[in-house]
Amino acid sequence: MQEITVTELAALNPGVALIDVREPEEHAGGVAPEATLLPMSTFMKREGELPEAETLYLICAGGVRSARVGAYLEQKGLNVVNVEGGMNAWAQAGLPVIAPGV
Repeated sequence: MQEITVTELAALNPGVALIDVREPEEHAGGVAPEATLLPMSTFMKREGELPEAETLYLICAGGVRSARVGAYLEQKGLNVVNVEGGMNAWAQAGLPVIAPGV
């Protein structure tokens, strides 16, 4: 699976299909701009809500859950990229974190 650093992603965002697979209580603490919440715990029930995009960028808190979801989506033939270090790395890099729904 391809991976991307948070700074590489920030250079592309907005404009990419960024999927946040964290749980709602984690998401409430702040998100990367343009991220869509599809929690890992409900992902298989809600995968029909994935945006139509050539590539899906997946993020979680540290990169592990998004890698698992990415592996699942790759098996289905989708092009996915995992964000290394997730939102923890995003915040540590000083990149913008916004309130959900903004």
